[in-house]
Amino acid sequence: MKETKILCWNVNGIRAAQRHGLLEWLYRESMDILCLQETKAHPEQLDRDLREPYGYHAHWNYPERKGYSGVATFTREKPLRFQNDFGVQDLDIEGRVIISDYLQFILFNVYFPNGQKGESRLKYKMDFYDTFLDFVEPLRQKGEKLIICGDFNTAHKEIDLARPKENKNISGFLPIERAWMDKFVTHGYIDTFRHFNKEPNQYTWWDMKSRARDRNVGWRIDYFFVTENLLGSVSKAFIMPEVSGSDHCPIGIILRTP
Repeated sequence: MKETKILCWNVNGIRAAQRHGLLEWLYRESMDILCLQETKAHPEQLDRDLREPYGYHAHWNYPERKGYSGVATFTREKPLRFQNDFGVQDLDIEGRVIISDYLQFILFNVYFPNGQKGESRLKYKMDFYDTFLDFVEPLRQKGEKLIICGDFNTAHKEIDLARPKENKNISGFLPIERAWMDKFVTHGYIDTFRHFNKEPNQYTWWDMKSRARDRNVGWRIDYFFVTENLLGSVSKAFIMPEVSGSDHCPIGIILRTP
């Protein structure tokens, strides 16, 4: 059996993450694919070691606005193709998605919007959610094997954040956002971490200003979802809270395929 190690991390600025040892970690973990979100950089702003990590094909998506949003995928095996959009202009301009089409599966690296900056951004987030689901559903229904990873910017269940009651009116745990997550799951997308781990106090994001990470007062808002036809190939799903360098920590899955 072939093992494929896929990791995902919102780095909250890739240049800062580089200073905290991102590349050393990349090579030490010897992953097959790394999906990064919130890179906050255009490739020309980066040195070559980061722009094109040794041994990996690097693909970037970024908005016109510098210092904002952005995603990158580093992959040892070059996919059949990359795609950077859903085909909806208003939602594609922020550089939030890379779709990598492999023979064995299609991988979505997505940085979903944050809805905390007012009603207009919450609407943008919900529109993005719906457009995303409209995009992936025909693929799933056709029998494609899908992996969807990234920062969803929503904690799905009460178990997924340390203080659910205090945050019930905060974007990231609003009923409308959680209802969309419910809908997404009912379409047949499996939260891989919860498939293997039902324990509380497992988080992927902590507020830096209040040093919440020291007390593990966090949120689980970063996910790996797979379609049901791929679940049997997932041998492990995990969170890496010991890895610092961002307000998020990395998450990962191991795939075993013939």
